[in-house]
Amino acid sequence: MSFTVHVKEEILSQLHAEKTELAAIIKLSGSLGLASSGLTLSISTENAKVARHIYELVLHFYQVKADIRHHQKTNLRKNRVYTVFLNEGVNAILNDLYLADNFFGIETGIAPAILENDQWSQAYLRGAFLASGSVKDPEKGRYQLEIASVYSDHAHDLAALLQKFLLDAKVIERPKGTVTYLQRAEDIMDFLLVIGAEEAKTEFENVKLLREARNDLNRANNAETANIARTVTASMKTINNIAKIMETIGLDQLPGDLQEVAQLRIQHPDYSIQQLADNLTQVISKSGVNHRLRKINKIADDL
Repeated sequence: MSFTVHVKEEILSQLHAEKTELAAIIKLSGSLGLASSGLTLSISTENAKVARHIYELVLHFYQVKADIRHHQKTNLRKNRVYTVFLNEGVNAILNDLYLADNFFGIETGIAPAILENDQWSQAYLRGAFLASGSVKDPEKGRYQLEIASVYSDHAHDLAALLQKFLLDAKVIERPKGTVTYLQRAEDIMDFLLVIGAEEAKTEFENVKLLREARNDLNRANNAETANIARTVTASMKTINNIAKIMETIGLDQLPGDLQEVAQLRIQHPDYSIQQLADNLTQVISKSGVNHRLRKINKIADDL
């Protein structure tokens, strides 16, 4: 089960019902038709449970029994599409849900009355996510939640609605419509709380924390590996320079303090600078050992 389906099923399992949830679903998934009896309304979804939910909302609020139809898509995925079809009371439903425009169509924006009421706004966001929302699995590492809109002004109204809940929503135009999206993990988790998907929020957060812990561990391991590599490289350079001095002028030509460091480095090529410092006859600081090693390297370079 995808994370998107998991979120939707959690929403559907709850016993809340608001008209604005239905309004959002119709806005994003509905289309109007004309029959001899008047307007018809078709609401389409690829999720059978969402289709059943739409049917129940219509019946609950308007006592209208819709038809549920289905057909198979002809594309490669061949998903089944479910359509909740109404051929009675459509005008009254659209008017009641603030959806009717002046030309027997569906209003493209979000009604101010919905934007001004927090409970209605939350229900509207639930419906919008059920209709055309998706969220990337947090395991994949790139956080993204999207709600696709047919109408650009609706997408911008949706962004304003999300911003009302302090979520950093943005809008992008795509060939098949306009998308309102969230990219910050914290915003996505807050959105899940707003629409009532608390279990999904907890799962998202746990996955995020686990990924971050793994990333921190990998960064620490990479840093340690890099440090070891740098130590080995520096050690080999110094050992080669000491060998050069031994083959030319001899170590006995070096001052006593440099002789001791040189001999210790040859005997223990894997020692860190701190370990070299700790094993000298007279314990000195790491910077003191580095100073002596630089002197040895310079002498070798000058030969």
